[in-house]
Amino acid sequence: MTPAPAAGPGARAPGGLRRLACFVYEGVLLFGVVMVAGFFFGIITQQRHALQGQPALQGVLFAVLGLYFVWFWSHGGQTVAMKTWHVRLTDSSGAPVSRLRAAARYVLSWIWFLPALACAHLSGLKGGLPVSAVLLAGIATYALMTRFHPQQQFWHDAVCGTQLVDTRSPPPSSR
Repeated sequence: MTPAPAAGPGARAPGGLRRLACFVYEGVLLFGVVMVAGFFFGIITQQRHALQGQPALQGVLFAVLGLYFVWFWSHGGQTVAMKTWHVRLTDSSGAPVSRLRAAARYVLSWIWFLPALACAHLSGLKGGLPVSAVLLAGIATYALMTRFHPQQQFWHDAVCGTQLVDTRSPPPSSR
């Protein structure tokens, strides 16, 4: 296994397309995590239909996803998808992320949902497709906001003192 390049204040941020690919791949992997957690939730609570205990299920899934991300981010800085796409989470000095910092990042990373959900609610949108379109627009807007950060980081990374870094070796200099 080759060591990852040092990540510090001058480290390169991964590009937008790699972040998007990592995000989509993470979603595919998390589908399994959510299905298993939902299955066990249904068995433990003897859930008889999908709408029974919905707020409790949402809370359990939020906690399960939090455990997933906090554990991976604080143990090597990479989830499986992040390893695949050569992205690592570090603190702003390039050091590994603590559990507390990873937990803060997890909670703050959900903030992008709030404006999108508020727009859907205030506009009276109902149904999966219109609400999904508003959420996708929210994701796109939030991702584009990285262009305004000096190191191309998400705002929740700036607040938490973390950064996403490209772990690929830099291209050789042509001298």
